[in-house]
This record gives sequence, C-alpha cells and structure tokens, in this order.
Amino acid sequence: MNLVKWEPFKEFERFFDNDLLPFFPQTKIGWDLAVDVYEEKGNVVFEMNLPGIDPKEIEVSFQNGYLKITGKREEEKETKEKNYFFKEIKRGTFERKVELPTKVKTDKAEATFKNGMLQIVVPKVLEELTGKINIKVQ
Repeated sequence: MNLVKWEPFKEFERFFDNDLLPFFPQTKIGWDLAVDVYEEKGNVVFEMNLPGIDPKEIEVSFQNGYLKITGKREEEKETKEKNYFFKEIKRGTFERKVELPTKVKTDKAEATFKNGMLQIVVPKVLEELTGKINIKVQ
C-alpha cells in the first residue's frame, strides 16, 4: 500500500484561485500585491513591490477608471526533481486593479522599475473652475 501525502490546504488554495469568486476579484491568494498610492507635485504615484519579476513580463494599462497591473513570474526549469520542505514563492500570473483616486492624464503616464519596485507616475487633471458667479452690489 502506498502512502499519499495529505495536503489539506491544497483544495482551499484551489478554491480561491477560481476567478468566479466575487469577493476576491482582484488578486490571487498568496501574491503580495499591495500598492501604495499617493499624490506628489501634481502627480498621482502608484508603487508596488514585485521582486523577482522580469519587467518585460509586466503590463500596465488604464481601463474604466482603474489602473490595471498584470504580469507573471516564471517557474524555474530544473533537470532534477526537488523535495521541498516549504514552497511558498508563488509562480504564474497575477493581476491587480486599483481605482484611480482622481482624474488623471493616462496618456502622460510613466512607469519605472528599479530594484523590484514598480513605480507609475500619472499627472493629475487640473480641475477648471467653470460656472457663473453672481456679484452682489451694495
């Protein structure tokens, strides 16, 4: 009789990898896809740590008021099989959507990648004051 290793969390992880789940639509469990968003010098800045990701595998786009960041981390190709004690580094594709906090000029966006940090800088749209102002005469 062969012994089969029981992995109780494997089915749980597979459940959350399902794209049909409405309560986890933006990220896959296990990826650290935290994003810092702040305003600096008239720009909106998005920063995301993506260590170990090839910048050529990252795509940044704007859709319907959201910034969308997608990419993938490739599985290492090995000729010999490893007997892992832990395997926590996630491989495969990822996606993160972040709602734009204000109107921005998406056509002027610039992205840089340095030391595993993705930074996207987008100029804000300056709101013009429009409308009529009534002057009170005294």
